[in-house]
Amino acid sequence: MMRIGLFLLTNLAVLVVAGVVLSLLGVGSYREGSSLNMVNLLIICAVFGFSGSLISLFMSKMMAKMGTGTQLIEQPRNETEAWLLQTVEELSQKAGIKMPEVGIFPSMESNAFATGWNKNDALVAVSAGLLQRMNPEEVRAVLAHEIGHVANGDMVTLAMIQGVVNTFVMFVTRCVVYAIDQFTADEEGEGGLGWVAELVLTIVLDTLFGILASGIVAWFSRRREFKADQAGAELADRQAMISALQRLKAEYEGASGLQGSMTALGISGGKMSAFFASHPPLDDRIAALQQGR
Repeated sequence: MMRIGLFLLTNLAVLVVAGVVLSLLGVGSYREGSSLNMVNLLIICAVFGFSGSLISLFMSKMMAKMGTGTQLIEQPRNETEAWLLQTVEELSQKAGIKMPEVGIFPSMESNAFATGWNKNDALVAVSAGLLQRMNPEEVRAVLAHEIGHVANGDMVTLAMIQGVVNTFVMFVTRCVVYAIDQFTADEEGEGGLGWVAELVLTIVLDTLFGILASGIVAWFSRRREFKADQAGAELADRQAMISALQRLKAEYEGASGLQGSMTALGISGGKMSAFFASHPPLDDRIAALQQGR
């Protein structure tokens, strides 16, 4: 129920922000009779495309906390929490960023994530399961990996890429729908798809092109994982980073019930094709670290 509420809230925010921006820009409809105003269409698609990705970015910390049940560590209640705060502070200083908020979320799977709209206002969280299964050096490497994402500005980079992809998908879809509408109309411009068929076709093509274009975002995401692994090796320890990935690989292979939900250090949808995978294969990442790249 909470996720549905967040989804509706995000989409409402997108509609409001996009509407205000387009109004301020004085951009009207992209359909002018039987013609297509390509400039207006591109502007509208860009405003909606980037509004969605940027609003999601700005809401990412709140959504992550609510979605995972993350409890922030403000006053440490035990030695583990005190160690987490101290380790994140040390690694953040080493990476040259402001210390992120630190939290633990109630999951028995080995998991962790970093999010936030900029490198000096981020959140790093680890699962209870990860703290139980990994030794301190491995946990430190995981934290360094996540801080590497923050220091590299990966969240902002992927939001910008997603904005470009959203714009492209919306623009191409509406051009295709317009072309089909014109093709099915008679010489007087009568007939065509009709508003219902046009709406349905737009939704179908937006979905289809969106799925295909998600491979582009996934490709960039995979590149960023290698960089975050390297950051983990440099900020913490290379062998500890390798050990953490090896432990995660063994856990993933030995517990099929966790497949598809372990996303911390790199497992996301184990049955998905390599094209759509957001993380490279663990074997490739381990090999890259072993080879010093």
